[in-house]
Amino acid sequence: MPIPAIGHVFSGFEFLGVILVTAIPFGIYDLVEAMDNVESAEAAGDAYPTTRVLTADGVVSLIGCLMGNPFINAVYIGHPGWKAMGGRIGYSAATGIMVIVLSWFGIISVLLALVVAISPILLYIGMLIGAQAFQTTPIAHAPAIVLALTPHLAAWCKTLMDGALGAAGTNAAAIGFDKLGQVGVLYHGLEVLGGGSILTGLILGAVGVFVIEKKFAEASAFALSGAVLTFFGFMHGESVGFAVTPTVAIAYAIVAAFLFGLSRSPATWTVPQPSEERAIAASPAE
Repeated sequence: MPIPAIGHVFSGFEFLGVILVTAIPFGIYDLVEAMDNVESAEAAGDAYPTTRVLTADGVVSLIGCLMGNPFINAVYIGHPGWKAMGGRIGYSAATGIMVIVLSWFGIISVLLALVVAISPILLYIGMLIGAQAFQTTPIAHAPAIVLALTPHLAAWCKTLMDGALGAAGTNAAAIGFDKLGQVGVLYHGLEVLGGGSILTGLILGAVGVFVIEKKFAEASAFALSGAVLTFFGFMHGESVGFAVTPTVAIAYAIVAAFLFGLSRSPATWTVPQPSEERAIAASPAE
């Protein structure tokens, strides 16, 4: 039975230093993910007030925590997909009731053992999300979308590699990064690129969009933000700290300085108009 767990909640503050290492990055991740999902829903024709959504998300999570629930509430991704399949408010209500029933009778583990059965549904939703990213944005922004996906692909590849190596009873460090590199497996590069992929993708995508739009001052600001976040481990790192990946942070700073210099350049930059974009897209590749 869910009962108040006030004592457990507040007794955990003695471990606050350890907890924050995980809580801060995860909190940022959840915030960005929720805003992304609200934006995705709006692109599908359903606008929700972001402040109210995030507030409800946080309040429900706090209530659950005080009742002894270690899992936070989250705005789930895939609104356009569920909507396309006919899901409405009743779908969310039915999902909540089903989770309560499964949890009450302790058969969640059985369901997780059969999770492969719902993989096609997740694949379908993923296809819709990926398609929406390109369909609801300007044609010229397509390279920035691909750039934003790159850190997530790196993190996914690293997860698969860690799983395979773990099943074999070893790990990348034991084998040696140099040996892996000799056969084309750039493990450390994937680790750095995929660290904090949510924020990394956001920063790289924003820089890409502003460069495409020839707004170099804004691109420089995001690159500088990337340098700060990287320096403290929120991006391109496995943990929060000081000078976690300094070389990558310096690289972001150099890019920021270069873009800022372009913003001060006397050259006249022009952005292709929609008609020009269509002409470029329709022209055959040489």
